[in-house]
Amino acid sequence: MQTIPDLKNNISFEDFKAEVLNDYTIAVRSRECSLLGRREVLTGKAKFGIFGDGKELPQLAMAKAFLKGDWRSGYYRDQTFMMAIGELNPEQFFSGLYANTDINLEPMSAGRQMGGHFTTHSLDDNGNWKDLTTQYNSSADISCTAGQMPRLLGLAQASKIFREVKGINTSNFSNNGNEVAWGTIGNASTSEGLFFETINAAGVLQVPMVISIWDDEYGISVHAKHQTTKENISEILKGFQRDKTNKGFEILRVKGWDYANLVETYQEASTIAREEHVPVLIHVTELTQPQGHSTSGSHERYKSPERLEWEKKTDCNLLMRQWIIESGIATNETLTDIERQQKKIVRTAKNKAWSDFLQPILKEKQQLISILNSVANTSSNGVFVKPLINSLSTINEPSRKDIISHARKALRHTLGENNEAKEQLATWIDTTIEALQPKFSSHLYSNTKQSPTLVKEIKPCYDVDAPQVDGRIILRDNFDAIFNTYPEALIFGEDSGAIGDVNQGLEGLQEKYGELRVADAGIREATIVGQGIGMALRGLRPIAEIQYLDYIMYALQIISDDLATTHYRTKGKQKAPLILRTRGHRLEGIWHSGSQMGGIINLVRGVHVLVPRNMTKAAGFYNTLLQGDDPALVIECLNGYRLKEKMPNNLSAIKTPIGVVETLKTGTDITLVSYGSTLRIVQESAKELLSVGIDAEVIDVQSLLPFDLNHDIVKSIAKTNRVMVIDEDVPGGASAYILNEILNTQNAYQYLDGQPKTLTAKAHRPAYSNDGDYFSKPSAEDIFEAVYEVMHEANPENYPKLR
Repeated sequence: MQTIPDLKNNISFEDFKAEVLNDYTIAVRSRECSLLGRREVLTGKAKFGIFGDGKELPQLAMAKAFLKGDWRSGYYRDQTFMMAIGELNPEQFFSGLYANTDINLEPMSAGRQMGGHFTTHSLDDNGNWKDLTTQYNSSADISCTAGQMPRLLGLAQASKIFREVKGINTSNFSNNGNEVAWGTIGNASTSEGLFFETINAAGVLQVPMVISIWDDEYGISVHAKHQTTKENISEILKGFQRDKTNKGFEILRVKGWDYANLVETYQEASTIAREEHVPVLIHVTELTQPQGHSTSGSHERYKSPERLEWEKKTDCNLLMRQWIIESGIATNETLTDIERQQKKIVRTAKNKAWSDFLQPILKEKQQLISILNSVANTSSNGVFVKPLINSLSTINEPSRKDIISHARKALRHTLGENNEAKEQLATWIDTTIEALQPKFSSHLYSNTKQSPTLVKEIKPCYDVDAPQVDGRIILRDNFDAIFNTYPEALIFGEDSGAIGDVNQGLEGLQEKYGELRVADAGIREATIVGQGIGMALRGLRPIAEIQYLDYIMYALQIISDDLATTHYRTKGKQKAPLILRTRGHRLEGIWHSGSQMGGIINLVRGVHVLVPRNMTKAAGFYNTLLQGDDPALVIECLNGYRLKEKMPNNLSAIKTPIGVVETLKTGTDITLVSYGSTLRIVQESAKELLSVGIDAEVIDVQSLLPFDLNHDIVKSIAKTNRVMVIDEDVPGGASAYILNEILNTQNAYQYLDGQPKTLTAKAHRPAYSNDGDYFSKPSAEDIFEAVYEVMHEANPENYPKLR
């Protein structure tokens, strides 16, 4: 093997030896964590384990090139890297394996993700940004294979924006864009479309990204011959290799057991990406997976004896050990001492992590047993409570579920009783659940002072002779004000740049603010969203534009799995306040009528979903969101850009409140609830209903997530005693969600004199023909007749049957 090159200028041989031995120590420690971690799963202390054994050396090399301010977007085998940069110790490793809910003991996710999913803290306890330039940064991992790739693109692009866009306050976020975004992915996961989409986009954008592919020839049990053409991902990506005349990737290859060349390769990659802002792909081959894919199976089932023997001989830690001895860096005795010491350290850390996890639960167990003994002694059904006490007492290592479940079952045996012991048990259950539930459910949205739901409404103001303009003009002028006010704001998407979006809502803004702030993007929705997530994680305020709501399906997985869960899965330690801009609702045909709201709102909890009825309201939402720190999806009305609206004289100051409905027409007979483009048809129908003596109250939902925080709809129903939800989504879509909120959250059922009604589109997407919308989605006549039928059922004498 080669001699490792100098890692620093003028490094002494003693320092060199110390650095190599320190790396070996980390590699051994990480391997011991993997080995002992698997045993902990198989003995039942942890639910599942997926470890980084066999990948130690390339991760050590990556850590050497990784500087403070840099970002990682990786996958669930990068434990050695996290240990090498000082962001993961063995106690934290095992706390993650046991899913400890204490963020101080399990800083990766407070038990919300399985072990092996890593993060660092970008925010303080108040949700304010820390100085990200003085720390190593890791974006929060997700399990979805290749799901980390789109976000990686945005993390890298942020460096380009920080370096090339003037006027941004980069304090806490960047040092002249010198930061590199480091991605890791398994070779099998490169088969995913998200990988190829990211590779292509990074080559186009030319951003400082280094992607490492850990290649052990398998994806769980499936060999590379079933995964990758030519069984070689770097071979088939040769077309992306840059040359003297064409921009592209730098592609490097290195063997995963070759410590010397690994360090050299990663230093080279760092220099290229950091200085030239060129993406680099490192294909790390001949890696092994000593324990197989995970604790859910054994690799002996699918690897041949020859392959298993090869893996033993080619284990990177073993070959590093041999190289150290052959190079005269250390003796066998020295390395044996290191190995023994690390075994002891890891075992001690494991025991400490388990004790820290178990002790609070055991304390709760003893509290409950004491209370149950009192219940058993005072209840007439004490004979039924005692078996529960005995059952709980025999569980030496209980879960919280075990404890709470026993308590709630015991309470059933006290029905009809009224004594102090019963009250103590009931109170204990309530207070314990109240204390524990946030450990599992908090931080879905921001709970800081920066929450956009706290931004107060500022209504539009109009001059007496305010001009009527196309709705797109209001959006355009508001975006102009946004980009002028917020240097860190930028927008990008398909046709967003040169032509100012397909509906001219960004007309002329690229010329004014430059191609980096108002940018065109390729037809690649997933990585458009990924750009936004990564840049938002680094303190920029991106607006990612998806041309039509129908096309958001291409990015829905990233929005759902990554963006919507960022704040939650880090328990408030990272945030990505990305604004997603799109246009939808009624227009024409199957793929340009985007109203699939039911599916969206049930997949993106953690993202605000806003449905403004016009462009003034939309502008106000953008202004509100930029003062907050939550991600959001704003769906503009696709058929509203050419409709006339009065031009406000306080356009840039308007704030549309989030989670607040608006009553557009008061009435006494029935409450009509809708949103978006359909709302205009509801308003038209409400006027027509007056001609037959029906006075409908019309309410604009405005915000689906969150929904009517002030519970104004139930106040309307208390007056009208009837409700109908009109929606252009399919039956059981958003209308079912809205009705559930009205009936079960707001308890409006108590005020109803009749059945609550929904009027929706048909159970299919609309046909393209001229009459497709009319026969597919609620029309004015449909609404009129549906409301009239409700009134006929209530009072057939005053409202005789229509047809």
